[in-house]
Amino acid sequence: MGRPPLNVKPILVRLPDDVPERIDAIVGKNKRAEFIREAVERELKRRERDQSDKG
Repeated sequence: MGRPPLNVKPILVRLPDDVPERIDAIVGKNKRAEFIREAVERELKRRERDQSDKG
């Protein structure tokens, strides 16, 4: 059976040395990618909302 597809595209993101460790300390190493996906999605929505408010 296996996992359902996540409909994601792998990308390389360079972060400051301490950021992965800070993320891991909060959410755990196995949740790092999920945390980053959620943070990016939240920021995109915020910026899109701000952009539409200006227009």
